[in-house]
Amino acid sequence: MTVRLAVRLTPRGGRNASEGWARDEKGQPYLKARVAAPPVEGAANVALETMIAKALKVSRGSVRIVAGDQSRLKILEIDGVAQDDIDRVFGRPT
Repeated sequence: MTVRLAVRLTPRGGRNASEGWARDEKGQPYLKARVAAPPVEGAANVALETMIAKALKVSRGSVRIVAGDQSRLKILEIDGVAQDDIDRVFGRPT
């Protein structure tokens, strides 16, 4: 099973952490996340993929950015998890 997850990333955030949910102007939920890595040569994207994989207990290869690799709002695809796993680890969007 593959799940899509929208994430708004803050690079150089001082630490690697998820910070709950928010909604965009269309009402679509996204997970807020920060990583310590700078947005240089994909370092922040790798840190995000690693953080999400660790939180969900899947391999880093199971997490990939499929849209927005150069923007703050990214779409991730995660293999081997269900939406219930996302809700359990990160909570449900409000």
